[in-house]
Amino acid sequence: ILLLVLTGTLHSVDQYLNVKLSNVSVVDKEKYPQLLTLRNCFIRGSVVRYIQIPASEVDTELLQDAARKENAPPSQKVQSTGGSKKP
Repeated sequence: ILLLVLTGTLHSVDQYLNVKLSNVSVVDKEKYPQLLTLRNCFIRGSVVRYIQIPASEVDTELLQDAARKENAPPSQKVQSTGGSKKP
């Protein structure tokens, strides 16, 4: 099993869990010297085992609110109708 550990700044994640990283560095530089010049990368989501993000870097309240909205029953989800507003 190939285990490559990278650190970097999370740039984006798409619906397939593909990840774009910037400011990338390789943890085991001696094992992967060919990656020393790597600065930005795209990683296919299907090959990722896990992603570790420090809790201090995550807006947990925003994530919890988004999870609640996503998991709310259909009758509780807010839907915009674009209709006229009552005064």
